[in-house]
Amino acid sequence: MILGALLAFLWFNIHPARLFMGDTGAMALGVTLGVVAMLTNSALLLPVIGFVFVLESASVILQLTWRKLFRKKLFKSAPFHHHLEAVGWPEPQIVMRLWVVSMVTAALGVSLALLDALT
Repeated sequence: MILGALLAFLWFNIHPARLFMGDTGAMALGVTLGVVAMLTNSALLLPVIGFVFVLESASVILQLTWRKLFRKKLFKSAPFHHHLEAVGWPEPQIVMRLWVVSMVTAALGVSLALLDALT
């Protein structure tokens, strides 16, 4: 059911976006992903599978820490996708590149899970 809802969301959210998920939907999906990872005993693989989420969160943490310590910005803007926009990447290019990174890291995470299951 969640997969169907996500596919429908992506179908109607191709550039230019016609609807936005917002925090409520994103948090619900994140919690669901975390619960499934815990139930399947694969919580340690979650940062690999969700690398883009980790990258986005880490960029904000790094930006805030860097600014506190050195009084200047590490990125032009945070989270990381806003930095890419600030250096001139068009939004559709950022989205598609992050989709590719997500697919590669998800496949890597699933591969690691399958290798672990074999041993």
